[in-house]
Amino acid sequence: MKRALASRDELLQILDTVMDPEVPVLSVVELGIIRDAVASDEGVVVTITPTYSGCPAMREIETEVRRAIEAQGLGPVEIRTTYSPAWTTDWIDADARAKLEAYGIAPPRPASEDELVPLLRRAASVRCPYCQSRETEQKSVFGTTACKSIWVCNACRQPFEEFKAH
Repeated sequence: MKRALASRDELLQILDTVMDPEVPVLSVVELGIIRDAVASDEGVVVTITPTYSGCPAMREIETEVRRAIEAQGLGPVEIRTTYSPAWTTDWIDADARAKLEAYGIAPPRPASEDELVPLLRRAASVRCPYCQSRETEQKSVFGTTACKSIWVCNACRQPFEEFKAH
């Protein structure tokens, strides 16, 4: 007996178990990297949009996406990458932003609040994910990954990262 084709929702549930290697508190679905997933008699096609064109985690994400689908007896898996529309932090929903903050990373502001050249702008105050104070100061525009910057809270003195809006 042939197995019924997995629905898009079933595929997204499977892919929701694939965590982002650079921000392991969020799945690739929550991060908005997964644009679509479709099963057919020929296999599964997963469409992804990288957070930015040079993201070093994409190869690992593709491997883990493929592994998660194949572990469910589905496949073969084809990964298609699309750059249009460009990924934006606006695709991270409120629940995922709350997970970031609980993990100790300030969630991104809406991308629409940023200027076109974010490296040249003076950073506005970011709310500390530990004590909620807005008395914070950016120490480096570059954090542990290109997607994050380093801040310190002047109230609780805790250093933290902000997930940059883009």
